[in-house]
Amino acid sequence: MAAEMAPLLHHPSHRAALAADARALLAFHRTSLSADGGFVPLGVDGTRHHGAAQELHATTRMVHAYALGQAWGAPDCAPLIDAGMRALWNWHRDPDHGGYIWAVQGPRVSDSRKLAYGHVFVLLAASSATEVDHEDAPHLLADITTVIERLFWDEDAGRLREEFARDWQPLSHYRGMNANMHGVEAFLAAYEATGQEQWLDRAGRILGFFTGDMAQAHGHRIPEHYTESWQVDPEFQGDPVFRPPGTTPGHSLEFARLLLQHWDLTGRADATALPRARALIETALADAWQSGGGLAYTLATDGAVDRDIRLWWPVAEGLGALAMLQKIEPRPQDMAWYARLHDFARAHFTDARHGGWFPELGPDGLPAETLFSGKPDIYHALQADLLALVPGVSRVFDGLRGLNNAAQDTH
Repeated sequence: MAAEMAPLLHHPSHRAALAADARALLAFHRTSLSADGGFVPLGVDGTRHHGAAQELHATTRMVHAYALGQAWGAPDCAPLIDAGMRALWNWHRDPDHGGYIWAVQGPRVSDSRKLAYGHVFVLLAASSATEVDHEDAPHLLADITTVIERLFWDEDAGRLREEFARDWQPLSHYRGMNANMHGVEAFLAAYEATGQEQWLDRAGRILGFFTGDMAQAHGHRIPEHYTESWQVDPEFQGDPVFRPPGTTPGHSLEFARLLLQHWDLTGRADATALPRARALIETALADAWQSGGGLAYTLATDGAVDRDIRLWWPVAEGLGALAMLQKIEPRPQDMAWYARLHDFARAHFTDARHGGWFPELGPDGLPAETLFSGKPDIYHALQADLLALVPGVSRVFDGLRGLNNAAQDTH
């Protein structure tokens, strides 16, 4: 390959920048650990905002992120993993009805719903804790496995049920793509951590429906919302953060990356997987890229921009998906898109002064607070860095341990 076509992904200076950003993210969000063992939301400058409820996805993502960091060899990750695991077992876990409560303030319940979205993140946290041999991982993994199998997994549909009250009475007939997409992520993590084939099989069933049937029927875009019988519900209007209307190009990018991970774990036998992933990625980028840079948040069913708000996580997911493609079959357009997203993220989302990534940009390209405030999340940005650094497209923990061992060998 000519020097001018060499992928940015493999440049030593770029890899050093990715590693530096990952270390900065871990350092910035480390300060969210509170004295009571929970996590405090952080403002843009790292100011701790006490008093806010701690949501289940936030607790679990911190466990996952700092388990990744520990496998990589980053310092001082164990206290955050410990805190998250204690909060999951002692605060979020419902000792009366089973399952995990959506939001708590210490031991006090703030929102008692039992959501598939939150429960699959508990599985992700338990799997990641297993990867780093945390002592509490076995009982958390056993408990969440039982809950998902008994109450959330619908074997007939091959997908997840959505939401229940605290006592497991159904709250609605709604079915959603977002929880199932993160279910794929968690199921693949559980397979990698345990070797249990059921997780790989279930992930494949979800992927077949959304990245196969639905994407093919909707121009390589994936509708977000469904009825109980899994018919598309184009009129649904829900929470703008977790259930935005229409289609979400960031989720297409995320689903494509998970499809490639599953394909790799299953021996790359499915000849349709790579073309499906590529079509999702290319369609999402073509639809959502804005004239001033960044990716639009949501689209109408025909691919026209619906909400042009620009968030950090679709760009982070685009970087992860494009990194995967370049490891499998690098093409000039993949390298160009990766460089474009990387340059935009570094210019607009990364905060060189305080650390972390800004979550949202206004029309002027400056940080804004419409859907999000402060810096609520390490998960998407950290994975964008670390997924690009590891050599493979699956078994990220093994890849990170390899990088850690290589770094130690140089000293």
